[in-house]
Amino acid sequence: MLPSELSPLTVAPDPDVHVTWPKRFPVLNVLVSATTYEELTHVILQTALNRQSAIVSCHSVHAIVTASVSEDLCRKVNSFDAITPDGQPVRWSLRYLHGIRLQDRVYGPELTLRVCEEAAKRKVGIYLYGGTTEVLEKLFRELQKRYPGLILHGEAPPFRALTEEEDRAVVERIEKSGAGIVFIGLGCPKQDEFAFAHRSSIRGVQICVGAAFDFHAGVKKMAPPWMQRNGLEWLFRLCQEPRRLWWRYLTANSSFLYLLLGQFLRGKKSPN
Repeated sequence: MLPSELSPLTVAPDPDVHVTWPKRFPVLNVLVSATTYEELTHVILQTALNRQSAIVSCHSVHAIVTASVSEDLCRKVNSFDAITPDGQPVRWSLRYLHGIRLQDRVYGPELTLRVCEEAAKRKVGIYLYGGTTEVLEKLFRELQKRYPGLILHGEAPPFRALTEEEDRAVVERIEKSGAGIVFIGLGCPKQDEFAFAHRSSIRGVQICVGAAFDFHAGVKKMAPPWMQRNGLEWLFRLCQEPRRLWWRYLTANSSFLYLLLGQFLRGKKSPN
């Protein structure tokens, strides 16, 4: 466990404050939130201040397709409080399918920074779960340099399934830290499975942010802004890690287009 130099603040709940999560619309089989960075950051911080349990997951094309083709995983992620349009194609899909014109996507790495900035101001503790010890040490330094006073704890889990005893110990450490927000960087779908399994045991907002740990720790490069704006981040990452990612992007991108066209032609409407 990597402790912060500052003691965590345990915030008393305020049951009189009502939290309304953003409305959601189906993209393939996944209910995606029509939201903005500002709105979602506000809701996350208020929920964290109240020490209420909630789950937010940032879904790229790959994550949407992965959940859409698995009935069990789809059921789990659709029970979350928010699924963000992490990739530009997911944001564009909300427009084509439902007429929702968002000015920007809600990208996991950017959401991480915005939430950390507000958490530092409001003294809400953060717990980082994922990555390696080396990545977390670098990430700690970077976040505390950016946001002085940010309360951080965290740990790098083993690259295997946890035993029941280990799992209970993880929850105990998170709860003992007093953190109101838990960032999970385990990759898709492992991070979603972890968040779902611990919804009732972690009193805080779990946020699944994928590769955000590696990006902000400086161990992986982020795509240039112009590539991000034009939905080409996948191409940048493919060039960085071709052996690991070529099959993922080939199957995920083609499946997304095929399934999305099918939904568009059916004229599927939101159940909300």
